[in-house]
Amino acid sequence: EELQPPYMGRALNPLSYTPPRVSAFKGTYEGWLFKWTNYIKGYQRRWFVLSNGLLSYYRTKAEMGHTCRGTINLATANIAVEDSCNFVISNGGAQTYHLKASTEVERQRWITALELAKAKAVHMQAESDDSGDEFPGVPPSSEPSGGGRSSEIQSALRTLSSKAEDLSTCNDLIVKHGSALQRSLFELEEMDAGADMGDKFRQVTERATLFRITSNAMINACQDFLSLAHSHSKRWQKALQTERDQRIRLEETLEQLAKQHNNLERAFRGATVLASSCSNPNLSNKGKSGIFTISLPASNEDDSEFFDAMEDPAEFITVPADPNILPFVFKFDEVSLASNSESTRSLELEPVRQRRTRIPDKPNYYLNLWSIMKNCIGKELSKIPMPVNFSEPISMLQRLSEDLEYYDLLDKGAKCQNSLEQMCYVAAFTVSSYSTTVHRTGKPFNPLLGETFELDRLRECGYRSLCEQVSHHPPAAAHHAFSEKGWLLRQEITLASKFRGKYLSITPLGAIECIFDKSNNRYSWKKVTTTIHNIIFGKLWIDQSGEIDMVNHKTGDHCHLKFAPYSHFSRDVQRKVTGVVTDKDGKAHYVLSGTWDEKMEFSRIMQSSKGENGTEGRQKTVYQTLKAKEIWRKNPLPEGAENMYYFSSLALTLNEPEEGVAPTDSRRRPDQRLMEDGQWDEANAEKQRLEEKQRMVRREREREAVIAASSPEEGKRRGRGWGALWFEKINDPVSKETLHVYKGGYWEAKDHGTWDMCPDIF
Repeated sequence: EELQPPYMGRALNPLSYTPPRVSAFKGTYEGWLFKWTNYIKGYQRRWFVLSNGLLSYYRTKAEMGHTCRGTINLATANIAVEDSCNFVISNGGAQTYHLKASTEVERQRWITALELAKAKAVHMQAESDDSGDEFPGVPPSSEPSGGGRSSEIQSALRTLSSKAEDLSTCNDLIVKHGSALQRSLFELEEMDAGADMGDKFRQVTERATLFRITSNAMINACQDFLSLAHSHSKRWQKALQTERDQRIRLEETLEQLAKQHNNLERAFRGATVLASSCSNPNLSNKGKSGIFTISLPASNEDDSEFFDAMEDPAEFITVPADPNILPFVFKFDEVSLASNSESTRSLELEPVRQRRTRIPDKPNYYLNLWSIMKNCIGKELSKIPMPVNFSEPISMLQRLSEDLEYYDLLDKGAKCQNSLEQMCYVAAFTVSSYSTTVHRTGKPFNPLLGETFELDRLRECGYRSLCEQVSHHPPAAAHHAFSEKGWLLRQEITLASKFRGKYLSITPLGAIECIFDKSNNRYSWKKVTTTIHNIIFGKLWIDQSGEIDMVNHKTGDHCHLKFAPYSHFSRDVQRKVTGVVTDKDGKAHYVLSGTWDEKMEFSRIMQSSKGENGTEGRQKTVYQTLKAKEIWRKNPLPEGAENMYYFSSLALTLNEPEEGVAPTDSRRRPDQRLMEDGQWDEANAEKQRLEEKQRMVRREREREAVIAASSPEEGKRRGRGWGALWFEKINDPVSKETLHVYKGGYWEAKDHGTWDMCPDIF
């Protein structure tokens, strides 16, 4: 129990202060106060929150989300002032807070807020009593995270817990006194008829009286607990029903809006077709005689294609270098880049086969996205059963292999003598991997556990690539690619995705490494976040945002890339990417700039200096650079790409049937093949079959794991549990990352045609 502080209180005179207007108090007041604890610790600083007629306190402000140290209901509390800074709040003896403010003005603010909150709480309680079991109104939307409702529930739970403890105490007393009364009655029965029984009768009477008192106390405690539980039960049922009604109304409203949006889209498409027909000279007279067009404001669709974020100021400024030093340095720069001036593709052999350049056009199937996604808000995307209507006929393993579309950047990087210049090519390769996503709003197929995908371009482009799904939950894919030009790329990607209603956020987890044979330079980095906007309303569009820190573990060189989020208010180019390449001492040598959907350039830095303060008060660095040189440009999309899921030339070939691949290869997925052929109903049925088969296999693995744990001999006889077939998990001592790396054997198995070790997943 807390000891009383060394002073006495006096009642608060309501006329001793002038309260502010009621409209000035919004119902919530919070701040630091000193609370009396005991004579050893004295006053301790605590964070107090006044909300919805409840005064709660926490040790720190950070505890508000999880631990409340105490709550007083002001409707039944008494407020008293001690001196210039002290005041007391008590609810009749069960709870008493002796508080002290830092100043008299601060104390007066708290007193004013407490009195107003108390008056409001008394008024709300009177209304609640008049309306029987009606639950109090829903707190205003301005309340932070429903803190008042949470505090009220915590207070009710503490009261119920206290009543339950009273019941437990009464039960112990009844058992004790009941046993004593039974013993006395038994002893009374055993006594002889002629013995003096006066003392024994008095003992029985006393123990019977004690038993009656404890029984009455038990009855009263039960009545109190039942009454309190019944009262709170009605309130909570009312609150739960209110929340359910609000959710139903919200779903109905959103569904109605989705239907209205769909009708507007159809009307717009019809108006567009009609307008184009009226532009035909042969139909001009018909247009005058009764055909009319609908013109919608152009800004409606444009507004849905922007992300309303504030403009992010640039981290640095680039200016042309001093012309007096250009001749010598420019000549040196040209020599440095001479090794990469020749095209690596000139050394390529003729293609060993003619790759396809088209796939069947995407059918125009309509499906209400909201009817599927409305119950998936906040869930992991990989756990949502999505029909193929929202997918593209390609798996996540094949999408991961698309990173190699601009493999020639790594070929050029392998020729670089300068590690800093090599870093520029690796950074450009990283940015280029996002260029294929600018129009790709379809969801790739989630790979099955053990599924693989090979991309053999050894004779055509000099590299080979292998991907394998090494984990199902969480989904993780391992990728290994090597080139005869002297580089190796490996990555392990786990996607953490969340649907937030308006947008879908996909965060790739895991590391990417690139190793060059000649220099033994090893680079590592991570991917940025992908966001898909306008999930329910408007036109879908994709944005890439975040920062990438790339490091060369051998030399200590760094490259910091920044992907600026799309902003309607920005005056700068959209989808912009900027970066700076620095050595181990932090000296900047190259500046990278461009966009992730079009091109990247790099410039050599000749001199750097601090410029004027930016918008945040920090000095921006000014880099004097040579003329920028283009390091990467996106390849144009194939003709008719808008009807083929906006696939690039490489993506069109990924799902092309090919002989000799493993039985687990993504090209052999029946649901994916059916979807590519336009048979979406059959693809959905096949997709459900594969998912159910995978669940059965997982349950069988779990059962065998239990058997192996209980009986190692039986587990050994049955064979080891499933693991990655072509990859093994290691802790990389250089990058300090845990990832799956290729352990070999796949290409040898392909050469010999021995796929006996592959699981049956399709």
